[in-house]
Amino acid sequence: METINIGYAAMLMLYALMVVPVLISVFLGLGTVKRILIAMIRMTVQLGAMGLYLDYLFRFNNAWVNIGWVLLMIAIANITVNRNTGLRTLRLFLTIMLGLTVSAFFVIIIFIFIAIRPEPFYDARYLIPISGMVVGNCMRANTIALERFFSSVRKNEKEFLTYLLMGATLREAALPYIREAVRPALAPQLATMATLGLVSLPGMMTGQILGGSTPIVAIKYQIGIMIAIFTAITLTTVLNLLMSLKIAFNDYSILRRDFFKQQYR
Repeated sequence: METINIGYAAMLMLYALMVVPVLISVFLGLGTVKRILIAMIRMTVQLGAMGLYLDYLFRFNNAWVNIGWVLLMIAIANITVNRNTGLRTLRLFLTIMLGLTVSAFFVIIIFIFIAIRPEPFYDARYLIPISGMVVGNCMRANTIALERFFSSVRKNEKEFLTYLLMGATLREAALPYIREAVRPALAPQLATMATLGLVSLPGMMTGQILGGSTPIVAIKYQIGIMIAIFTAITLTTVLNLLMSLKIAFNDYSILRRDFFKQQYR
């Protein structure tokens, strides 16, 4: 069963739907027309380029090229996390890169080599989409966890120092703030897992059904990828928070002022 192709005329009709949000923005004075148009153009260009490149990847299907693409996705996710957390990029780059790589490859290897076992094992049709879903979710979780942790420590620095004065080690003093950071990082994924199949059909399952898979097979894949994603984001947030302690705090367990892009007193 082949997926029904969408013709170019039909695509133009779908693009025409964007007139609705544009008109609403104009009518309500939201001031988002420019952002809507830029977002639509960027989406088209980026996905178009991605489609052409993925078509090449699927045809060429070389192990080193596929793994290299996964590493590139991790590097881009790493840069995005650093840029969005307000922390010094050079200080945190290698730490986040290591945490992302270890966590992502841990679940990807289990999912690919043990659960699916495609032939060949590096088949781009499986490796690239699954890696993209895992890495993308790890990126969002890391951004939330790191931003929440360091903003919380800065906001409650007197409390943090009190823990240290009472004899706590750096890790012991940081543990309450790590908990406070990890919970919101995991919350979106937990909410998604709890409502799967009730509120909406998830993307991977929908794509597989449209691609001709039976609902049962699609459900198995969806459950597997949700477990893999949740495991990966839990690992990467905890790993990166723990590893960041060594570079974000000095020898006296005091938070470094120069660790942040914006200095504070």
